[in-house]
Amino acid sequence: MTWLQRYRARSFVRSSVWLPPVVGMLAALLLQRLIQRADLALGWQSSVGPDGARAVLGALASSMLTFIVFVFSILLVAVQLASAQLTPRIIALVYRNRVIKLSLTVFVYTFTYTLAVLSDIEESVPQISQWLAVYSNLFCIALFIYMIDHVGKSLRPISLLLRIGNIGQQVLKEVYPRSVSGTDDSPTNEGPRPHVEPSRDMASLRTGTVLAFDVAGTLRIARRTDCVVELVPHVGDFVTRGDLLFHVYGGGDAITDHQLHHLVAIGPERTLEQDPEFAFRVIVDIACKALSPAINDPTTAVLALDQIHRLMRTVVTRELDTGRVLDDAGRLRLMYRTPGWEDFVNLSFTEIRLYGRESIQVVRRMRAVLEDLMTIAPPQRVALLREELELLSRGIARDFRDPEDQVRAASPDPLGV
Repeated sequence: MTWLQRYRARSFVRSSVWLPPVVGMLAALLLQRLIQRADLALGWQSSVGPDGARAVLGALASSMLTFIVFVFSILLVAVQLASAQLTPRIIALVYRNRVIKLSLTVFVYTFTYTLAVLSDIEESVPQISQWLAVYSNLFCIALFIYMIDHVGKSLRPISLLLRIGNIGQQVLKEVYPRSVSGTDDSPTNEGPRPHVEPSRDMASLRTGTVLAFDVAGTLRIARRTDCVVELVPHVGDFVTRGDLLFHVYGGGDAITDHQLHHLVAIGPERTLEQDPEFAFRVIVDIACKALSPAINDPTTAVLALDQIHRLMRTVVTRELDTGRVLDDAGRLRLMYRTPGWEDFVNLSFTEIRLYGRESIQVVRRMRAVLEDLMTIAPPQRVALLREELELLSRGIARDFRDPEDQVRAASPDPLGV
């Protein structure tokens, strides 16, 4: 099984909402057979007659089917409302929620099990099967209440922003594993770039976004064939069929196109797995949507700046140019592009500054972020932060006409106001 096949299988399981309920259906059918054998072996019979049991289980089964349809409907509506209020990029995160998947699985399992027990009632009623069906339905009510509480809290802006921030911080530490040593942030694994033309080029066979690639697998192939492999697009870049995907330097004739294609995952939309910029992109989108005239919610934008502040404190202390991978002998084997310091600064502040230029909350919170980052940034990274701070100051002088408001807006505040 190749890396790409494993990646697709893992992504399918993580993002699929229908797969766990289907597994629950199969588990219910299997469990019902096992419980039926236990009933026969023990000889336990319920005191409830067959007609009464059929009436109770039939009512529970029909009610559970209605209940499942209702739960799916309200979840779809809740997710659509939240995505319209915040950003459509959160839909994938919501559908990966484990509590939602578990709840739907238990609901479908209970319906299937109850229906299976109902179909097996003849002249007598198996006691264990009957009571397990009844108590499973009661448990579903309690689980439904918990799920509604969990979904309601998880769809709040602060909960989603915090979750994205947690994932983004983890990805940053994986993509940029080394901290800046002292005041020197030059990369420690920089190898000599090949000064020859590529011996082979490989184009993409698919159209979509580069989601991730197999760093370890590419390194093994390059070392085995004694060549240098370069991934041309960024992780997160959009490529069309025929766009360049790989350059191969110094041979690599033994590498097949099939092997290279199975080192890169291309899909319909960006993911957070190996794309550190995408966490910033989602947070900035939430802030810009909150600052739109239709919503006008600067407090949510300030909450987004809190997470940007948190992520930028991680970025500012990491060695960012890690797109060179060496083998054990110190020879360059793999090259790939990663975002630089300027990319993170522009992405984090430019759009929010433009959309929130008339919000005193936003400008005060952004000033606090920039001034704090300048205190911990290496000297060579301070210039861009100072430039952003100057743009923010010029915007305050232009957009706030009253001198008193200009003084207030120019004061940093970690809470906005």
